[in-house]
Amino acid sequence: MRVVAIEHVTLDGVMQAPGRADEDPRGGFDHGGWAVAGDRAEDPDIGAAMGARMAESDGLLLGRRTYDDLLRSWNDRGGPFKDALNHAAKYVVSTTLPDPPPWPNSTLIAANVVAEVERLRRRPGRELHVLGSGQLLEMLFAHRLVDELLLVIHPITLGSGRRLFPGGIHTAFDLVDARPSVTGALIATYRTRST
Repeated sequence: MRVVAIEHVTLDGVMQAPGRADEDPRGGFDHGGWAVAGDRAEDPDIGAAMGARMAESDGLLLGRRTYDDLLRSWNDRGGPFKDALNHAAKYVVSTTLPDPPPWPNSTLIAANVVAEVERLRRRPGRELHVLGSGQLLEMLFAHRLVDELLLVIHPITLGSGRRLFPGGIHTAFDLVDARPSVTGALIATYRTRST
């Protein structure tokens, strides 16, 4: 299975709290909901790209904060996305979450994270998706465990907030696909280059 990170980022690389004002106020971040503000709230191109990619998913690989947020926010909203998330295989990396985790079809990865993700990558299947999960994603990149990035790059800068590559990485990527959305976001897919 390939590990694919699906992330919303600003032009200055901020990935923190794209969906809601109260999503992640760590560090005094007060720009939450930036990806769905104004005309970006109902971008059909972004919705179609996300839906098509999620249809390729064999499961989610999440950090604890993202796992908790998805559980709380999508189960409160209901609808078909709630059912899809409840039925999806979820692998959550955490040393503080109880075992078994509270969400259906969830598996806890509390130790040997690199070895466990390598094991998941060797399983048959299509894609394992990472959503949000900045700290987890940083560790996965450090160990060359991300095969592809689907970035929705929004035409906004925030000047502060957690960035996609906060410590920097040294990795080459090949552009697989890029297209603008009706609101000016760029939907870009990059494959990690083997070196």
